Amino acid sequence: MSFKSIVRELREMKDGIGNMSKRGTNGKHMRSRGRSHIAPERFPSSLAIVQQSRWANLPPELLLDIIQRVEASETAWPARRDVVACAAVCRSWREITKEVVKTPEQSGWLTFPISLKQPGPRELPIQCFIKRERATSTYRLYLGLSPALSGDVSKLLLAARKIRRATSTDFVISLVADDFSRASNTYVGKLRSNFLGTKFTIYDSQPSCNPAIDSNCRSHRRIHSKQVSPRVPAGNYNVATISYELNVLRTRGPRRMQCTMHSIPVSAIQEGGTAPTPMEFTKYPDEQFSPLPVSKGNKPLFEFSSTGLAEPLEAIHGTSGPMVLKNKAPRWHEQLQCWCLNFKGRVTVASVKNFQLVAAADPCQNVSAAEQEKVILQFGKIGKDIFTMDYRYPLSAFQAFAICLSSFDTKPACE
Repeated sequence: MSFKSIVRELREMKDGIGNMSKRGTNGKHMRSRGRSHIAPERFPSSLAIVQQSRWANLPPELLLDIIQRVEASETAWPARRDVVACAAVCRSWREITKEVVKTPEQSGWLTFPISLKQPGPRELPIQCFIKRERATSTYRLYLGLSPALSGDVSKLLLAARKIRRATSTDFVISLVADDFSRASNTYVGKLRSNFLGTKFTIYDSQPSCNPAIDSNCRSHRRIHSKQVSPRVPAGNYNVATISYELNVLRTRGPRRMQCTMHSIPVSAIQEGGTAPTPMEFTKYPDEQFSPLPVSKGNKPLFEFSSTGLAEPLEAIHGTSGPMVLKNKAPRWHEQLQCWCLNFKGRVTVASVKNFQLVAAADPCQNVSAAEQEKVILQFGKIGKDIFTMDYRYPLSAFQAFAICLSSFDTKPACE
């Protein structure tokens, strides 16, 4: 039997399970309208059928070989869905699939949702594009070169909705394009600006996998936690701060920005260094509201300035060693009379939003000059409401998308 036929049968079996669960759910609603009674649950019986099927009882050695071949042959979306289908068969298939599938840093591929929180590849960047919908203030991140080249096979990675408030602007980021509720399992984080739109804070729905960094990055917890499902993250964690340089005198030049990545230590870009890599989404139990942790000197770990942003004091004084990103300096083209950067064909329209970010390190931090020249994130315009986004290690897709969203907010004081 060929591997394509195996995957086809897996999909048919998965569809059959979904139909059985739907029939079971419909039956429950019909029974609730009539007389109350106790009936046996139908859905666990369908799970038992899956666990006892011939696919679940395959020898582990044969199962490992099958999943390895499927994973190696399906390297791009939408064919990458076959790998996800293998993980959805049963528990044994899921565990083996998780062992076979590597992180984006190792393989350069995005497979499961947690891949969006993991660092990108070190060598070649992952190429994506962002589509802006002005009417709904929605921004969608797709995996692919561009809409023209990808067509209808583009994979939706993340979506964000812009919410204007009296003193700030929020970009709520979700895994789906039709649910931006913070009480949903699809909520992954948000981006918040100050009143002037010159400073932004990236909040992650789950803490960093590095405990030392996490202790300094927790921002706040939801007060009304009882209204949220226990499966939903109980707080937002400050993982990065983006600052745009003021341009009050209106001097010519592109926007200047600096990103302080509190959740990524500068050692990640040093020789032999590694970036924090979460392996699964963290689930929290329902808990009561607790105040912010206080340091030994009775001083809060976070200082609230007039801009309304919370920044760790250690990051301000430079003792925690977070990775800092800055704009790659453009050059002035006399013939074109504009600032130019080499985007290697990925950007075709001049815009004040276009930028490239590189690492900014002090000489004492032992970061090589070659590493400081690498473009970690680039963002630029290729058409009306279409933008490209290419990111690489140590940034994740979520962090890169949040940084790019900050460019869409109005900044009259920076231009």
